[in-house]
Amino acid sequence: MKTPLAFAMALAVVGPASAADIDVRSSIDAVTVYPDGATVTRLISADLPQGDTTLIARDFPPGLDAASLRVEGEGTAGVVIGAIDARAPRPERPTTAPELEKRIEALRDERTVLDDTIAAETARKEFAQRFASETPFGLGEKGEARPIADWRVAFHAVAEEIASADEAIRQARLRQREIDRVLAALDAELKANPARKMEVRIDLAANAGGPAVFRVSYTVRGARWAPLYDARLDSGTRERKPALELVRRAEILQQTGEDWRDITLSVSTVRTAKGGSAPELPPLIVRYPDPPSKVAPAPRTIQDRVGTAMPGSPVTSFEDLERARLASAPALHAAEREAVMETGGFQAVFRIPGRISVSANEGAKSFRIATAAIAPELLVRATPALDETAYLEAAFKQPDEAPLLPGRVSLYRDGIFVGRGQMMLTPKDETVRLGFGADDKIKVARATIRKSEGSTGIISSAKTDEREYKITVRSGHDRPIKVIVEDQIPTSETADIQVELLPVTTAPSERDVRDRRGVLAWTFEAAPGEAKEIKLGWRLRWPTDKFVAYDPRRP
Repeated sequence: MKTPLAFAMALAVVGPASAADIDVRSSIDAVTVYPDGATVTRLISADLPQGDTTLIARDFPPGLDAASLRVEGEGTAGVVIGAIDARAPRPERPTTAPELEKRIEALRDERTVLDDTIAAETARKEFAQRFASETPFGLGEKGEARPIADWRVAFHAVAEEIASADEAIRQARLRQREIDRVLAALDAELKANPARKMEVRIDLAANAGGPAVFRVSYTVRGARWAPLYDARLDSGTRERKPALELVRRAEILQQTGEDWRDITLSVSTVRTAKGGSAPELPPLIVRYPDPPSKVAPAPRTIQDRVGTAMPGSPVTSFEDLERARLASAPALHAAEREAVMETGGFQAVFRIPGRISVSANEGAKSFRIATAAIAPELLVRATPALDETAYLEAAFKQPDEAPLLPGRVSLYRDGIFVGRGQMMLTPKDETVRLGFGADDKIKVARATIRKSEGSTGIISSAKTDEREYKITVRSGHDRPIKVIVEDQIPTSETADIQVELLPVTTAPSERDVRDRRGVLAWTFEAAPGEAKEIKLGWRLRWPTDKFVAYDPRRP
């Protein structure tokens, strides 16, 4: 983009010439889709005269961000690009207006004909009614009474005429009602004159005439992409190591109002809607509260919102609510060409090979962008306090420069679909854990050995609650496999409530697993047919004049 001074100097070099407006058409050449928008690049070809020129393109979408318009020239030596201006779209006459007007005219003519038909049938009905009321049927030509047969013929003739006229009038009015509905719809369609295109003007100054090509780019908000994944695990055998194929996909949805046809498509990890700076923290003010009102106070915690917990009752925790929010949906799988990845210091761009088309409002379209062959570490994880099922997991370090973005993942084990999960944001060299369903070859059982509630001290100054559990793990695999068993002890946020492990407890391999207080883990390698026994015991002590409740779950 040239400065006004440079533009003025260019005009001086070119010399005096009259400005010309040239109407041009543009075509979409490339699109880069972000998680929250897209950048569209259009090509404009024009045969420029010498001197000042304004290119006018009237085929840009109305939803573009005018502040994002940029223009670059290709093969435009001696051409100075001045201002670029986007003008609000003007109302357009629908392209189908002539056909609509012809149809409206034909329907109105038909309605007029139906008015004439109704008038004629009404006159026929009135004539039949007058004939019946005014014509004497009682006596014949010589004064004798008419036979009954003549009366019946006359009655039938009058009734038939009236019925025929009524039916014709009824059908004509029904058709008029239908025509009125169609006319109302056509009239609304004719009057509906939405602004469908934006006008873009590009001021140029050329030292000499000749052909030129310009690339005009802009951003739109009506498009986005979301990452999807396929994780295909080969659990291996005694002779073959396990392998994991991780397929990245991009699910693209665009509602920009224009079709992207025969374009070069890329997806980028840049989140344009986040802005350029981190949010500013407002001051945190501390003051005395206002006097309490008679209105019941709003819930202050997750526990308050889900209900008051009674001792021994389950309570929905924040983690439970968050897990429910992350429910996933199925993803598609198909053999496709993969994208070329370009990474920088702060973003990754995947360029889809070839030229493709993505129509507006056609729904989500999925593209395969990358595949990684990974040698995972297999392990079995069990949480028998909640579920005595053992679950197979594959863990690996994320090898790519581009981070794994949050998205749905479809899980396959040995060619069988086993469920869906959620991929978390994972940068390079961080560990990914994916679950691949129940492992029926590992049997886990948890039994309560002892429960004891009582008091301590000579005058019962404290109450106690003691628990002992035994966890048994038996492997039916034909090769060694890593097993992790997780359980928990209570944690206290009050000095009066004390928790201690009992001596019978098998020493855990890890405490406060994944920053979860009170969660213990035992990690070991289970040989084929081996049975492993883990013991857990703890004691809870609190003042005798107090009551305690276990949250979120009584063990």
